[in-house]
Amino acid sequence: MRAIGIILAGGNSNKMKELSQKRAIAAMPIAGSYRSIDFALSNMTNSQIQKVAVFTQYNGKSLNEHLSSSKWWDFGRKQGGLYVFNPMITADNSNWYLGTADSIYQNLDFLKSGHEPYVVIAAGDGVYKMDYNKVLEYHIQKKADITIVVKDMPEDEDVTRFGVVKMNEDYRITDFEEKPVFATSHTVSTGVYVIRRRLLIELLEKCAQENRHDLVADILIRYKNIKRIYGYKHTEYWSNISTVDSYYQTNMDFLKPEVRDYFFHQYPEVYSKVDDNPPAKYNKGADVRNSLISNGCIINGVVENSILFKKVFVGSNCVIKNSIILNDVYLGDNTHIENCIVESRDTIRANTYFCGENDEIKIVIEKNERYLTR
Repeated sequence: MRAIGIILAGGNSNKMKELSQKRAIAAMPIAGSYRSIDFALSNMTNSQIQKVAVFTQYNGKSLNEHLSSSKWWDFGRKQGGLYVFNPMITADNSNWYLGTADSIYQNLDFLKSGHEPYVVIAAGDGVYKMDYNKVLEYHIQKKADITIVVKDMPEDEDVTRFGVVKMNEDYRITDFEEKPVFATSHTVSTGVYVIRRRLLIELLEKCAQENRHDLVADILIRYKNIKRIYGYKHTEYWSNISTVDSYYQTNMDFLKPEVRDYFFHQYPEVYSKVDDNPPAKYNKGADVRNSLISNGCIINGVVENSILFKKVFVGSNCVIKNSIILNDVYLGDNTHIENCIVESRDTIRANTYFCGENDEIKIVIEKNERYLTR
């Protein structure tokens, strides 16, 4: 093994509003049957990276349950494996993770005990497929200190929520600005980095000495003119789900045949934890058009241009349009849902109407009466 993997999955985003109140961003459901972190984990195992650490912190319960068995991503092996690190109190430290760099520093023994020469670091909120070996080969070819995977975004897209980079003709990064007020480039960082293991340990220890805690601000940006930092362009599909709009749009992208074919049918595969649910059931009166319906669902009404996650019940005469219904939602009869995201384990009473307006996606959270007696 030439590299070990690190997935940063402990952060929170206020731009996810109510959706992040009970789960980490990396645990957000995607495309009916996946979680956001599944894409980074699948990329790791498909790139033959056998030893992977996941750093969790904010609302980690759902994410930790999802990662309770490593077999789904083929990490259950004698050499390597999947390691989940949560913040913990020790004799030397009693802090939560103070930033992305600090989360790795607090678990520095994981890096020091390894023998692999390189480290691949990935964020847990990206939806994409990537062969990290190609990035590693590029990193070695360029004799880079750090390689950042970058993506050219459309000119009409607001990129101020990303890290924005500029490169010279040799793809060496000359400027890196995190979440700028005004973007002067449409090339963004995807949150995937390759770095030599010993160099990463050295930089993390120096950050800790200087009371610095952020991987981007205190290493990538701080050393951009000192270290040889190069950009590797990713040309295939990539999306980040750190806002409500981007989360909604990323899921809706899976209604496009070319996106479904890319993720579901083209090698390599994307893996996830599998639940033992029955196939979706379509009763009399069901009318489903251009939608993804997951296993365990029971459909009695109309579903159009929507994604229904696992174990959703759609009552009689319901109309669901342009919406995302998360896991284990009960929709009573004669319910109308349009341009909405319905939170998981909700009960939507009969004869209810919810509709997002003025191009704004409405998040629906109802009191869940099914579980009050427990």
